Amino acid sequence: MIVLYMLKESFLFAFNSLKTNKLRTFLSLLGITIGIFAIISVFTVIDFLENNIRNSIATLGDNVVYVQKWPWAMGGDYPWWKYMSRPLPQLDEMDQILERSLSTKTATFMAFTNQTIQLQSRYAERVQIAGVSHSYQDIRTFEIADGRYFSLFDSKNGRNVAILGHKIATDLFRDIPPVGKEIKIGGYKTLVIGVFKKEGEDMFGMSTDKQIIIPIEYARTMIDIKSESTGPMIMVKGHEGITADELIDELTGVMRSIRRLHPAEKENFALNQTSLISQGFDSFFQIIDMAGALIGGFSILVGGFGIANIMFVSVKEQTRIIGIQKALGAKRYFILLQFLYEAIMLSLLGGGVGLFFIFLGTSLLSVTMDMDFAMSAWNVTLGLLISISIGIISGIVPAYQAAKLDPVTAINSN
Repeated sequence: MIVLYMLKESFLFAFNSLKTNKLRTFLSLLGITIGIFAIISVFTVIDFLENNIRNSIATLGDNVVYVQKWPWAMGGDYPWWKYMSRPLPQLDEMDQILERSLSTKTATFMAFTNQTIQLQSRYAERVQIAGVSHSYQDIRTFEIADGRYFSLFDSKNGRNVAILGHKIATDLFRDIPPVGKEIKIGGYKTLVIGVFKKEGEDMFGMSTDKQIIIPIEYARTMIDIKSESTGPMIMVKGHEGITADELIDELTGVMRSIRRLHPAEKENFALNQTSLISQGFDSFFQIIDMAGALIGGFSILVGGFGIANIMFVSVKEQTRIIGIQKALGAKRYFILLQFLYEAIMLSLLGGGVGLFFIFLGTSLLSVTMDMDFAMSAWNVTLGLLISISIGIISGIVPAYQAAKLDPVTAINSN
């Protein structure tokens, strides 16, 4: 009980000291506020970017390998002109992959074109049309807000049906329900059977909002899916428990077999995976984290020196009071704690103000820019822990000096 009472008295003494010296407290707060604001705001922005990028990568499909003509990362001694001579992925190759690959759970073929969309007198120019095979729904993450996905009959028979992105549906139909209505895609009459749920653009500018998907067999009537201009690809998803590396190892052998490549011949296809993108961004964010910590660290250091300087002044001003306390029986740890509390409270208060300003900033950005900016619980905790640490480091030396003062000398000081 005595210890708790002494801790309480030390805390109240420190609080009264801060309240009495408002200008000194404000100047001390300023340095820590700027420091915490700088370092935590950098981490908050980095977290926002990193989460958005990882969510964008996740929409490309988990444990999915893309069979394409071009690799996502070119390097080595393989000359670029040899990439040009590679054949494009074919629709029948998808069927052969499904037959031969034991690791493959499902696969889908995809090709793209840009077409003019017409609804009576309304037009939408250069809308991206994606022709997809039926299992696209098993690989790409999306939700349908109204209507339905393609039936197996739609996909197999190439029925003239389409699922519209949210923005396309809104721009063309406005307040009219799109499902069941007919539009023209590049002059071809097409029945709308579904509308995607609004997604918003991801960090790569990709979204179903501005896209229309149609069955690949229907797409063949309006575009040449064997042309490089349509960007044909095969998306392959492995079974649960099969890693992307294991899937790639098997697909390499399967694709070499499909294309009848001799053992000495190099692959004439690319097997891309989302981990290539993730690894690149991992290195990028590590560098940004270090830069943010360095910039914020200098601000924190300046704030720490400010608190230390103010604490030395506080000890000097209260030397006689310290002497009186010691003469009345105050222990060294009591004196040490009261000044250490003052330093910690200064630092915590400054850090709290900095975090409050970040909260205001992220809330404002979320409202005005329609972005999900938010401080994570970890960043708030980190800001408070840094504040406490700076308070302890900055206040320990002045507090120790105050604690070891001789009571007689302290009382007689000017």
